Amino acid sequence: MKTQSIGQTSLQSSRLAYGCWRIATQGEVAADYATAKAAIFAAVDAGYTLFDHADIYCDGEAERVFGRILHENPTLRAGMTIATKGGIRFKHRPAGAPVRYDFSRQHLISQAELSLKQLGVECIDLLHLHRPDYLMDAEEVAGAFTALRQAGKVREFGVSNFSPSQFSLLQSRLSFPLAVNQVEVSLVQLYALHDGTLDQCQQLKVTPLAWSPLGAGLLGAGGKDLLPGQAHYNPACVLPVLDRIAQERGLPREVIALAWLLKHPARMIPIVGSTNPARIKLLVQADQLELTREEWYHLVTVARGAEMP
Repeated sequence: MKTQSIGQTSLQSSRLAYGCWRIATQGEVAADYATAKAAIFAAVDAGYTLFDHADIYCDGEAERVFGRILHENPTLRAGMTIATKGGIRFKHRPAGAPVRYDFSRQHLISQAELSLKQLGVECIDLLHLHRPDYLMDAEEVAGAFTALRQAGKVREFGVSNFSPSQFSLLQSRLSFPLAVNQVEVSLVQLYALHDGTLDQCQQLKVTPLAWSPLGAGLLGAGGKDLLPGQAHYNPACVLPVLDRIAQERGLPREVIALAWLLKHPARMIPIVGSTNPARIKLLVQADQLELTREEWYHLVTVARGAEMP
């Protein structure tokens, strides 16, 4: 795969990233390790270099099983850019507590240190805030980021699911540029095209990381593991056009859907989340495909449900 810079940093990434959310969902150590190892090695073999984690994925087991793979195969680390996220607290921890977000200095630093331990690495390449905390004190977050950077524990920082105004607020308190904004964007979720997120990314040379780029599978073989906010997605209008272009191009519809994202000038990086080694390798074909403007606008038109104004 081709590579690109991440934001204004020295970090590099393949044009598709590999998302590690589902690599430890079997609930049994041996099964999780076998699933994770097959997926990670397939991704490495196919040219993926950015591996996306979060401290809460599989309640930490995704980072732990990934760390075991790195420990047993230490040569893998040199070719990887490892990203993780923090800032979400689980429900009932402690008892009676709701799901909430926590950007306090103490929590961000302690969770970064936990991720370092679970991943078994000396430095996290890219750490970003998972979801906006309504109680975010931008000065406090900037202080936590600076401390982690000066301690050599994290190289670069970003955010996830931030609005342009939230991004600007945090950036205004930092002495170094944020590298990424990880947002949901696909042919069934166009919000980032309209709310200024992708415009801001172009303006500030921030890399958008596209999570759920296939609409939790709705643009592929069928949706699964949909988040509550995805329950209303309806790909019915998009699929016939995807299939027509896919037939004309001689490629699977998922490859077309990813190529649609890759064409955007913000140079977003879609995050592939499959644990199927064959699919992980298959989707790399999107990196070699350049859709025409006509194909791109055919797809966005049906995704919008209306002709362009």
